[in-house]
Amino acid sequence: MEKEVWIGILIPFLGTSLGAACVLFMRNTWNVLLQRALTGFAAGVMVAAAIWSLLIPAMNQSEAMGRWAFVPAAIGFWVGILFLLLLDRAVPHLHMNSSKAEGPESSLQKTTKLVLAVTLHNLPEGMAVGVVYAGWMAGDAGITAMGALALSFGIAIQNFPEGAIISMPLRAEHVSRSRAFLYGTLSGVVEPVGAGLTILAASYVVPLLPYLLSFAAGAMVYVVVEELIPEMSEGGHSNVGTILFAAGFTVMMALDVALG
Repeated sequence: MEKEVWIGILIPFLGTSLGAACVLFMRNTWNVLLQRALTGFAAGVMVAAAIWSLLIPAMNQSEAMGRWAFVPAAIGFWVGILFLLLLDRAVPHLHMNSSKAEGPESSLQKTTKLVLAVTLHNLPEGMAVGVVYAGWMAGDAGITAMGALALSFGIAIQNFPEGAIISMPLRAEHVSRSRAFLYGTLSGVVEPVGAGLTILAASYVVPLLPYLLSFAAGAMVYVVVEELIPEMSEGGHSNVGTILFAAGFTVMMALDVALG
């Protein structure tokens, strides 16, 4: 793979790691309003990325279908939604601020289930980066290097609060700072791995690019609606999460349009 591709697929992982590193120098407790704000910001980034970096390019690549250009995007979007729904049912995990685990019954520790919850919604982000870079490497998918880099930076920005949101509560559960940092970092490993595997399969990926771009979009939107929006809206002062959602949406939209 080219140097630009390696950098692009590692940037989101760096965002997660930097966020997880907050546990090394911040106090043990996590401010609830700040957590809602960061979660809202991450949700806004993901929704904007799903639209400008994934769904619109998917429809552009199907423009030969005329008024039916939306069909591959719609199909891929729904497959992405259903795929995350399946994972949500099949993998035991625990959402932040929840006392009841989801998925099948399991004897896994609470910390492991928390990490699995974040890992689940990092998977579609890694796939999204991989699919976009695979399209850029193909050279005929209408995807620019700067557009792919914009997606990487956007996901890295929203991964920063995610890394902190997983490591800080683990510290509050009396996990050591170093172990909380490790868990937070490991939750993001699935992104470069997923991106790399997608790129390695580029010869098979490119013909299906409109479907795969929208698949990643559907998976990301599922995560936003199923997890991030409830977290940013629970309790009082939910307007904080809403305002930061709009800010995250604006940042990612600007990144994609300016760099794409």
